Amino acid sequence: MMYRKLGNSDLELSVISFGAWAAGGWMWGGSERSDAVNAIRASYDVGVTSIDTAPIYGQGHSEEIVGEAIKGLPRDKVQILTKFGMRWDLAKGDFGFKSRNNQGEEIDIYRYAGAESIIKECEDSLRRLGTDYIDLYQIHWPESTTPIAESMEAVAKLIKAGKVRYAGVCNYDEKQLAEAQKYVPLVSNQVPFSMARRDIEKAVIPYCLENNLSILAYSPMERGLLSGKIKPGHKFAEGDHRADLFVFREDNLTRVHQLLDKLRPIAEAKNCTLAQLVLRWTIEQPGITIALAGARNSEQALQNAASLSVDLSKEEIAMIRTEVDKLVVTR
Repeated sequence: MMYRKLGNSDLELSVISFGAWAAGGWMWGGSERSDAVNAIRASYDVGVTSIDTAPIYGQGHSEEIVGEAIKGLPRDKVQILTKFGMRWDLAKGDFGFKSRNNQGEEIDIYRYAGAESIIKECEDSLRRLGTDYIDLYQIHWPESTTPIAESMEAVAKLIKAGKVRYAGVCNYDEKQLAEAQKYVPLVSNQVPFSMARRDIEKAVIPYCLENNLSILAYSPMERGLLSGKIKPGHKFAEGDHRADLFVFREDNLTRVHQLLDKLRPIAEAKNCTLAQLVLRWTIEQPGITIALAGARNSEQALQNAASLSVDLSKEEIAMIRTEVDKLVVTR
């Protein structure tokens, strides 16, 4: 495994980090708890020491799974990344969307990052995770009802209290990053990035490079699309949010598979899967520090980790980039 530091911190994360959204089951059509726990432990055994979760993933379920998985492991050898700012138990802030919890009950999701809410969320996360500190604490989404100053100052207090080591953000643009940095030292921005979604290359990546902020790329496999296993005509299980995403429309699926058909011979020559080739290419892109890769079971987790064994030359990375640049995904 390879490890990279976040920003100016001394926090080193595994370049392939475990993304625990799907492990929580929420919006992914369910998940088997024991499989998720075993996946995290199997990842750790091969060097994936960083785990990214959030309270909203399964409404606490994902954090509980992470807590169970890391129990007994040396705490200073595991990096726990979690978030705040999405509430399903408080009708306050920006209304986000309606969803269903793991029990099938309809719930309303709000974005809210008021100071008192952040403090409560931190305590709840620490309890579910079974730890007394969080390595990286990130606002999950920007929200309009709370000044960035209030949210970031609350995180600064948590850092001072020793409950949080470092502050990060998610889904922030360059203007929001500049504002947040006035109130707390940021080390990272977690944003979507994949071969099929590269919006952040325009402004966010240049800003982060200039200001020594690390980028945690989430959905590098575009929620499984770039694995090549989801083909045109695919039917998702009930409760799987991907059924409604634009990238899974038939026209986009067709174009993505045209790209994957061009990459498949490279993967075969490297004796790796398409997913492993995609992950390896992703972490070699300018500004990308970490790729968050989800897994529902140990087999998937080990395959993700093994992507680091794929050897790509600069010429091969550039050649793949040429093909990726031809891909057009429409909304």
